[in-house]
Amino acid sequence: MTALSTLPLIAHRHLDAVVAWRGSTPVSVRQFLGEVEYVAGQLPPGRHVLNLCGDRYRFTVALAACIVSGRVSLLPSTHTPEMVRQMQRIAPDVFCIADQGADVDLPTFRYPESMPPPAVTPAIPDIDCAQVIAQVFTSGSTGVPVPHVKRWGSLVRNVRAEAQRLGIGVGHAILGTVPPQHMYGLESTVLMPLQSGAALHAGRPFYPADICAALASLPRPRVLVTTPYHLRALLTEQATLPAVDQLLSATAPLSQDLAEEAENRFGTPLHEIYGCTETGQLASRRTTAGLEWQTLSDIRLRREGQTLWAEGGHIDRPTCLADVIELTGGSPVSTTFLLHGRHADQVNIAGKRTSLAYLNHQLNAIPGVQDGIFLLPQGDSPDSIHRLTALVVAPGLIPSALTQALRERIDPVFLPRPLLFVDALPRNATGKLPSQITQDLLTTLQAQSATREPA
Repeated sequence: MTALSTLPLIAHRHLDAVVAWRGSTPVSVRQFLGEVEYVAGQLPPGRHVLNLCGDRYRFTVALAACIVSGRVSLLPSTHTPEMVRQMQRIAPDVFCIADQGADVDLPTFRYPESMPPPAVTPAIPDIDCAQVIAQVFTSGSTGVPVPHVKRWGSLVRNVRAEAQRLGIGVGHAILGTVPPQHMYGLESTVLMPLQSGAALHAGRPFYPADICAALASLPRPRVLVTTPYHLRALLTEQATLPAVDQLLSATAPLSQDLAEEAENRFGTPLHEIYGCTETGQLASRRTTAGLEWQTLSDIRLRREGQTLWAEGGHIDRPTCLADVIELTGGSPVSTTFLLHGRHADQVNIAGKRTSLAYLNHQLNAIPGVQDGIFLLPQGDSPDSIHRLTALVVAPGLIPSALTQALRERIDPVFLPRPLLFVDALPRNATGKLPSQITQDLLTTLQAQSATREPA
């Protein structure tokens, strides 16, 4: 079958269909297209854009305006001053789009506060499948961000495969707790609604009570796109949860216990998405059904020696994966697999091996632990370390009791020295812990207090 050369900006078939929700107020396709056309006509010169709109709907309008006007959205993992300088070096013509105060040293286009009325019958634009609409970034070995281009056709095929796997389509309302600037947020809370006929929610609630209120304001069927961090907070802090019709999680693997509790409390299936910056989304699983992952439509994994390749489906060319993956089915080419973590996540102490992901899972599974993470000593490689450190949020526990609980779960050579208690971990909007910020916190804690050694 010949691949299409263009694909529409949105999959909605009727101008009066709902493409977004602003609180409990629907936004029609007609209004959306009118705003996209207006913003596209107002943008300043410059082909590269840093979209910092905090409102998800405005982010989406700005993204679409960039797409139809041939601009490229830069999507770095952070917006620190140094990262902004890196973006300027990569794309000297970059400017920022913001809907509120943006603390970045870039020319800034302010998102319009008011829009003219839309055309009576606006046309849905067709976009060239080969058009580069975004650049996402991974960390290079030298600290310089490495760009990865994202083309329209590949992104559309990716999120359509996701929607098909999850059964999401016309009528679904999708609420996300992750920012749209993050790859997972872009795919699952922006592009998937646009390409499935569903409707996105404009907000990005963070606190559990706000998430519940936003969900309750949406019509059913409704979908919550979230992370293990937000999910754990919801289950811990909210006695009553609104009904949803689909739960989706990514950014870190879920434990089966947490997935089972979430399904029971929300009364709905929970699925996880697995992917990476280089490839986008690759696979999904219903965690309570087992640990095995199933690749999305037409994607397969192929092992050559020690190297694992992802290919097919929306992936333009075979791409090497950095994760430790065990193919299942007894063949070097498979559509099912087990995920064991990242190569850089592996730990070797005194000839014994484990992974930080496994240690973190065991730490967070201890009753009374609200959050926690194991850290490699700064500057050590996984194969040269002699001690691990752990930061933990556990206000009801004492160090000796927590250490004893860890002894019952992990080999003693992996016990953290020191084990430091904190009020909170510096997680970002996707629930991840930025490495440098976490190491800075560790340095501060070690400078402020004596190291606590387990008995």
